[in-house]
Amino acid sequence: MRLKERFSSNFGVRASGHRPGGSGGGDVFLSVVIPAFNEEARIGETLRKIRAYLETRPDPFEIIVVGDGCRDRTCAVAAACLREEGRDRVLERSENRGKGRAVAEGVAAARGGLILFSDADLSTPIEEIEKLLPLAGEGFDVVIGSRALPDSDVQVRQRRPRESMGKIFNVLVRLLVLPGIRDTQCGFKLFRREAARDIFPRLRIDGFSFDVEALYLARKRGWRIAQAPVIWRNSPRSRVRIVRSSAAMLRDLLRIRRLHRHDAF
Repeated sequence: MRLKERFSSNFGVRASGHRPGGSGGGDVFLSVVIPAFNEEARIGETLRKIRAYLETRPDPFEIIVVGDGCRDRTCAVAAACLREEGRDRVLERSENRGKGRAVAEGVAAARGGLILFSDADLSTPIEEIEKLLPLAGEGFDVVIGSRALPDSDVQVRQRRPRESMGKIFNVLVRLLVLPGIRDTQCGFKLFRREAARDIFPRLRIDGFSFDVEALYLARKRGWRIAQAPVIWRNSPRSRVRIVRSSAAMLRDLLRIRRLHRHDAF
């Protein structure tokens, strides 16, 4: 496996005052990690939207795109969009290992006191981080966007078979692994740097169920988790295949406890 960084440099602006990310992030308040697989058609617009919003905030930030063995020009397009900002980076994997592995590598490279990972389709708009940041400020270590809370706003729904699959999966998650977590699969999650650096190196699942494993480890290791209602709009280009992905995700749920049964918590 080869992981190539297209460009990188230090960002020398120091955040002033107390920030909820703690001191571990150095000069960067927020890192945004975007896993991407064959996203050439939309990665440019995604990055422009994220940058336009973050530039309205006073806090130093960085954007990290992790190309997961892309077979198109995703990484080249991302690098062109980020070229003027030396603090941003594109990490390029030579092989496709899965979304979970891509997020974990982005987390390992992140310098922010807070680390957000967001899906490349921006199904949850970047502005929704305003709902997560106050909870991090209250002391929560992991804050997850949720489509299943009373104040959540699902503006574009999935097709009925896919939505039904998601609801069944979430019920199984609560029964088997994570009671009390209403939605583990929304691709919009915020971590304190210390929590992320503790959780992600321990992940054993590289595919779509990595979110469940990450939250399972967070809870077992004593990190505080909060759920926040967010806006969500379905992307018609989802890569989840109903039958194949459902079977794989069910297998992963049954594996998670077994994979970590000997871990010291």
